[in-house]
Amino acid sequence: MIIVTAAIIQKASKILITRRGPGKHLAGYWEFPGGKLDADETEQECLSREIKEELDITIKVNDFYMENMHQYEEKCIRLRAYKCVQLSGDIVLYDHDRMAWVKKEELNDYEFAPADIPFVKALAND
Repeated sequence: MIIVTAAIIQKASKILITRRGPGKHLAGYWEFPGGKLDADETEQECLSREIKEELDITIKVNDFYMENMHQYEEKCIRLRAYKCVQLSGDIVLYDHDRMAWVKKEELNDYEFAPADIPFVKALAND
C-alpha cells in the first residue's frame, strides 16, 4: 500500500484544485494536490515538500481532514488529506496543466480522480 497525502488548500471561501497533466497517471482528472510519502518524512513534511515541488508555493499544514483507501487497477493507496493554507509564493504549475480556486458547491462540476471523490463529497457537506 502506498501512502499519499493531499492538501485541501483554502483561501477565503475557495479551495485549490489542480488537474493532472498529460502523460501523468490519471491525466485530465482533477485532484487535491499532494504526493507520495517518503520513508523518512512525516505526512506534514511530505505535503509541504510536494506542494513546493508541484506548485512552487509554501503552505502551512493544519488539521488532518480525512482519509480514503482506494484500489486502482495496479495499486492500492491510502490518501490522507489535510486542511492547509498558502503562506507565500505564486502558483506555478509543474505537474498539472490547470488549476482553479473553487467554492465547495462547485467541486461537483469537476471530474475528480476516483480516490479524491470522497473528499469532494465530504467538503460539499461541511
